[in-house]
Amino acid sequence: MCAVADEKISDRLIGLLSVRGEDLASEWADKVTGSLGGRVSRGEVQRELQELYGALVAALGEGHLDGRAEAFGEVRALLTELSRTRAQQGFTPTETAVSVFALKEVLEPALDGKDSDVPVYLKFAALLDYLGLFTIEVYTRTREELISAQAEQLMELSTPVVKLWDGVIGVPLVGTLDSARTMVVMEKMLQALIDTGSEQAIIDITGVPAVDTEVAQHLLKTVVAARLMGAECTISGIRPQIAQTIVALGIDFGDIVTKATLADALRHALRRSGVTFSRTAPQAGSR
Repeated sequence: MCAVADEKISDRLIGLLSVRGEDLASEWADKVTGSLGGRVSRGEVQRELQELYGALVAALGEGHLDGRAEAFGEVRALLTELSRTRAQQGFTPTETAVSVFALKEVLEPALDGKDSDVPVYLKFAALLDYLGLFTIEVYTRTREELISAQAEQLMELSTPVVKLWDGVIGVPLVGTLDSARTMVVMEKMLQALIDTGSEQAIIDITGVPAVDTEVAQHLLKTVVAARLMGAECTISGIRPQIAQTIVALGIDFGDIVTKATLADALRHALRRSGVTFSRTAPQAGSR
């Protein structure tokens, strides 16, 4: 009986949506365009919703009212594309879901007001509620993907590897050093050692606010990885406060060379690379 009732409701909905198809789709586009504050053109909204409207009528034509049914596969695909687009454009979840919910307001005036149309509207409203929630789920996943991608990009940007001299590369670190960032540092530094043919690497922690046991372990792992590649690492930026903390925690850097400043570390690395330094005698008349 339920299946028969759903078929009758589907037939009624198809009748309503088909007879005034162009008008209803146009009204739907108007409402959605208004809710988006003009940030998407009327023509673009019309194109998106016209295709969605046609897919929705086609799904109802198969006698289904369950948005999870296979018949609504095209509808869900179009909503996925719409939700991803809205997320990338910076719209809110509510603004995205309104693109679906607004169809309720459009259909309501088209009903005759008869008691027989009450279950029709309720069933259609329930269907649109599911589809609206579906858009929010897709939107949320898309935003999470975007945030994750941006975090990776920021991590890449915050961990540059620069060539300081022939055979010497530097890794200036700024901010907190955690496991994920350590992996990025290690991978970028090792790749830079290969690309530049360097045998000396300087890890500068001047911009690291604090060094605890975990940070020290991350640094040690990075140094060991570099040594396995045949390179020597020097850690610079050991400020007095950090030195005191390292001593208090009992952290042992072993035979790893540490320097107070990047300049000291670079001088050490250049000497290890065979570069000699000599003082230039002052020219006559100079002060």
